Amino acid sequence: MSRWDGARAPSYDDKWQQMVKDGENPHGEADFVARFAPVSVLDAGCGTGRVAIELAARGLDVVGSDIDAQMLAQAHVKAPELAWVESDLGSLNLGRTFDVVVMAGNVILFVEPGTEGACVAGAARHVGAGGYLIAGFSLARGVSTSAWDGWLRNAGLEPFARFSSWFGDPFEDSDYVVSVAHRE
Repeated sequence: MSRWDGARAPSYDDKWQQMVKDGENPHGEADFVARFAPVSVLDAGCGTGRVAIELAARGLDVVGSDIDAQMLAQAHVKAPELAWVESDLGSLNLGRTFDVVVMAGNVILFVEPGTEGACVAGAARHVGAGGYLIAGFSLARGVSTSAWDGWLRNAGLEPFARFSSWFGDPFEDSDYVVSVAHRE
């Protein structure tokens, strides 16, 4: 059973809408991903589609995937022209690869306990040659950087860089990490 509470779907976008009202940028993840100049992106654990929709608005080929049907339904209402795929990450197989696979929003913290390695492998199988898997998550909730790096390596990716935010702040003694892994 995942640690995600699907009942959160109706209010999930409230935080981002408040950021816009406050004059803040709600697209730090999309800005960060854009630094890698991808043409195609898989938003793995896309939720209601905020990151995928923003990346598509910037002209990228984007697919969103999530296990939560309610979240995907909201994403589809907001952007029916995009591909939204309901699947758990461990079994996700889109039959294609992407320049970047992004797992924003603590995705790894919400998967079923014990399936983290399989979920990283499921995301990683969609990273094309020379591509990147980029993930951001809290380190205060049970996933360590050493465990994460092990799952990445087991999935054929090499940890490349770490940051403490989606703004690219240096990773020092932070409780949040944005990890970038690369496929040679």
